[in-house]
Amino acid sequence: MKNILVVDDEQDLCEILQFNLENEDYKVDTANSAEQALSLLCPDHDLILLDVMLGGGMSGYQLARKLRSEMKNNIPIIFLTAKNTENDMLTGFSIGGDDYIAKPFSIKEVLARIKAISRRMDVMKPKAEDIEIQVKGLVLNEKNKTVTLDEEPVLLTKKEFLILSMFLEAQDEFFTREQILSRVWSDESYVLERTVDVHIARLRKKLGRLSDNICSRPGFGYSWSSDKVKGEML
Repeated sequence: MKNILVVDDEQDLCEILQFNLENEDYKVDTANSAEQALSLLCPDHDLILLDVMLGGGMSGYQLARKLRSEMKNNIPIIFLTAKNTENDMLTGFSIGGDDYIAKPFSIKEVLARIKAISRRMDVMKPKAEDIEIQVKGLVLNEKNKTVTLDEEPVLLTKKEFLILSMFLEAQDEFFTREQILSRVWSDESYVLERTVDVHIARLRKKLGRLSDNICSRPGFGYSWSSDKVKGEML
């Protein structure tokens, strides 16, 4: 199932897009500002539908520029906008947009554009079973669901494995407890946020000499640091 983040300051439009996309079996999150989108964005998202003229602070173009230039995030972006001149389109593409849909648009057009980009990304994306992440003697194998450290097996629970995989796939990127819960405990309706702390404490213990690479910052969350940093508990 593809996970889409819809970012538009018109709540009614967000609800319409969410309803229609979910009817096509997409998972949908919505945000009414760029700042809210940044707080919600996580590695599980496969695509962003992004309004250019967001009210308030950061515009859609500014958000895209931040994702591409500062955060080095390559998630596909489809701009949604009433601005449909050639210069507007060129601006969108130049800062890393993958497609451009002018308002007003039909839901069929949006779905067709999403499917086209999804097909293209699926061809380019390595299969999960082919991914093996290696960091400082730590090897995480997605196919076999195994972890070794200095060629010795590290026995992790499913939740611990998913947390570690999430961190290693986006090193130096911080994840809030809410984001971790959304990805790792997605099938469970009620889990306390402190559950994340317990699992990370156990994961740190099992990683031995690399335990301090899992660091935390109050207000930001947890991250795998590419530089060894003594983590403080949130």
